Amino acid sequence: MSNDRSITVNRRTWLHAISSGGLVGGIAALAGCVELGDDDDGDGDDETTPTPSPTPEPFTDVTVTLSQFPDTIDPLDHITGDYFDVYDHIYEPLFNFEPGEGIFPRVAEDWEAQGDGTTHVFLQDDIVFHNGDSLTAEDVAWTINRTVDPDIGVQSPIGTFGLGSITGAEAVDDHTVSISYNASPGLAEFEFGNYARAINKDWAIENHDAENSAISGADPEDFNGTGPLRVIDYEDEVEVVTEAFDDYWGDPVPFETVTFNADTESSGRATSIEAGETHLTINIIPEDVDTIEQAEHADVRQVTSFRTIFLPMKNTVEPFDSLEFRQAMNYAVDNEQIVNTVLSGFGEPTSQPVAPGINGHNPALEPYEQDIAMAESLVEESGYGGIDIELYVPEGRYLNDVEVGQMAADHIDSLDNVNCEANIVDFGVVSDANSAGVDPDEYGDTWEIPFYMIGWGTITGDTDYGVQGFFTIPDNPARTFHDEELSDAILDTQQIEDPDERTEALQGVNAMAREKAPFVFLHVQESIYGVDSRISWEPREDETVYLWDAEI
Repeated sequence: MSNDRSITVNRRTWLHAISSGGLVGGIAALAGCVELGDDDDGDGDDETTPTPSPTPEPFTDVTVTLSQFPDTIDPLDHITGDYFDVYDHIYEPLFNFEPGEGIFPRVAEDWEAQGDGTTHVFLQDDIVFHNGDSLTAEDVAWTINRTVDPDIGVQSPIGTFGLGSITGAEAVDDHTVSISYNASPGLAEFEFGNYARAINKDWAIENHDAENSAISGADPEDFNGTGPLRVIDYEDEVEVVTEAFDDYWGDPVPFETVTFNADTESSGRATSIEAGETHLTINIIPEDVDTIEQAEHADVRQVTSFRTIFLPMKNTVEPFDSLEFRQAMNYAVDNEQIVNTVLSGFGEPTSQPVAPGINGHNPALEPYEQDIAMAESLVEESGYGGIDIELYVPEGRYLNDVEVGQMAADHIDSLDNVNCEANIVDFGVVSDANSAGVDPDEYGDTWEIPFYMIGWGTITGDTDYGVQGFFTIPDNPARTFHDEELSDAILDTQQIEDPDERTEALQGVNAMAREKAPFVFLHVQESIYGVDSRISWEPREDETVYLWDAEI
């Protein structure tokens, strides 16, 4: 499934031109033109030869610094972007996903919907794992089943969100996998096109008992994918060291070794780039941009991401059971001020659960604008005037998250009839609250946090991924909002096969979500990276770092 796109020179194209050296090279060529003196015949007797600029030494060993170090070595046991940035180079995706365009061949060279709730995926026949075993359809089918079936191995959070419509898979022959789903082929394609990976079935079961527990360990042999990088050294909570896999089937990454490490502080990541200790780092905050821009051999690359930042309000808890109160919270917060001051312009206010560029985003919806009088009136209408509420805010997870959350709480607290206090907590607290659902009998104390700040990257490029986990009711105890009308509307879109009709229906879902205000809608987050200027690489809207897209 793909969307028509006009051809324009946008910021991505501009960044690519700069990072590829085209613009700089052209200017340098002009600057280096030969100057002729009074010798009209131009024989060079009076020629002035310019002094060449020093050329940085070539390099093939790079370090990538993340904001979180993976707390698992199991590539299925997470849905965290930093972890994908490491493990997708080891356990590569089956498809190439291009934001706004669709999926393209990679390990899977073709695929075909069968019209019966299945799609056949045809694998290349020359793919090998790092231990030398050949990739088979049985490996892929087992990996998918392990993800979506709680009776096989560790049921990853991916099973809840990333492969929500996928019901299973089976090998048709050595290189053909049949993937089953309970939604339209288009939606299934968004899902398996993003999340399908392959683990060596026999290796995992024999070495890790992966049918009953997660893959674990601390030795290079405890990693075994088909990707362009293989692990040669590993130190828990410190670094993963990889080298180019000699038997990789495709084009290699342009580096001999890649070391992945992490620094939880943006300032530390920026300083590492400045000092040349790392070559690419993620999640730079605006305050640290100058540090990188002033470095001799580094620059800042940025793109508006697919990640929205918002404040869920669980509507089974007072006062958030009132539509008027939830809308009042949206009118209380000045998102323009947050973006312009706290984020220094690195973001844009949003009006709905998903970002621009996502299939189903509704461009007709305007963000809530701050209106204190309207907010106070709606609070009185709700019957909750004079209430005290608490906003839980994570620290160190999103762009200036503490400052964003504190300002949002202050704006709400400025209402005459609501008192709001920000409670700064570890990210795990709000992550657990987000997974705790709306039923106190199911989850106990974590359910008691009904108002918090979190972000969500709709990395499949489709609205369904940005809404179904939060809003659908059947078989979804982790939902954060209970509304049958909204749930039914989302479920209906999952069965629409015509792409244009489905996009229009998803736009209706986003309009309904804006009206029902399950979140305080804040902003779309800008992704800011620090990159060694010798590396040609452009950031992606889905926040994924693929080193096979880089050049040196």
